[in-house]
Amino acid sequence: MTTCVPQDVSIASVSLSDLTSSSSVSDRACVQWGCELSAAQTTAVFEVEDDLLENQFFIKTICLSAEASDEMHVVAVSDGVGGSKSVPIATLRHCMPMVSFPGLELLPPVTFQLCSGKGPVFISGQHITCEEKQCFTHKFPSDFVSLITSPALVFQ
Repeated sequence: MTTCVPQDVSIASVSLSDLTSSSSVSDRACVQWGCELSAAQTTAVFEVEDDLLENQFFIKTICLSAEASDEMHVVAVSDGVGGSKSVPIATLRHCMPMVSFPGLELLPPVTFQLCSGKGPVFISGQHITCEEKQCFTHKFPSDFVSLITSPALVFQ
């Protein structure tokens, strides 16, 4: 049997306090979020604290429970940018019980509403917080920057 890691290598544990005090760790935080919509609770709201951090929320999946009745289940969403107007984003039934979103970004507060059906419907998302300049800027290595700005680089 071939191993990728030598047998005598040990992995040191790192505590949360070590991570927060380390200057090499980014100021980004990524937290998984989830909720359940049903006839008993038709609305769920994702909110963030009023801080100076940039908050991004990405919907990952919306799926129908196996216990749900065989009817149309419509889930609508509204966020902090679009005002209070809800937009349907998923229609689920037993023949199509799940919808995945590869990059649907919303700005908090985000409100999910079960417009049709009794559920239960499960929603999962990802909340990312970071300083505003870190979310939208990317530092390229200096050799990469000199390569793409080089006058010798000619496309034919």
